[in-house]
Amino acid sequence: MSELSSPWREFLAELDAALTEPVSLHFVGGFVVSLCYGLLRPTGDIDYYTAIPATLDLEGLAGRDSPLARKHKIYLQRVAVNNLPEEYETRLREMSPKQFKNLRLFAPDPYDLSLSKLERNSGKDRDDAANVFKKLGSAPEVLGERYQKELHLHLAIPTREDLTLKLWIEMFEAEARE
Repeated sequence: MSELSSPWREFLAELDAALTEPVSLHFVGGFVVSLCYGLLRPTGDIDYYTAIPATLDLEGLAGRDSPLARKHKIYLQRVAVNNLPEEYETRLREMSPKQFKNLRLFAPDPYDLSLSKLERNSGKDRDDAANVFKKLGSAPEVLGERYQKELHLHLAIPTREDLTLKLWIEMFEAEARE
């Protein structure tokens, strides 16, 4: 995992200094793709799936319209539309451990990160998942098994996502052969 670089390091350090209690953030999105998997993709936000405790006003502290966001030109954003596999928390990896006093940063493993992008299936999501797959030499059978066991039943339109996953795996395998 890469070290935090500017402006992320300064932004998160100032957020950490503003916190009065420990907070764990479970990240998803372009920030994780860039930092954890070394895939350069510009992003102006840091998407998080959950915060523990959930009672803090993180949007007020570091959201899109906060002074911190205006200063650093990036912001923290809770994403409510992502679906993660049931047991994703057991596979989280800590990012930049012990760098902050109150802030603990966590990223999903590559399979969970890819599956979090499946339902939305935008061009960016497909590219992110394909690049993670290619960079890490991910195993399509693990992706499929985790999807069936931990995510399939929680999707709004599972038959559509079944097809999307099948197409993604075919695409990833074809790209890996090139």
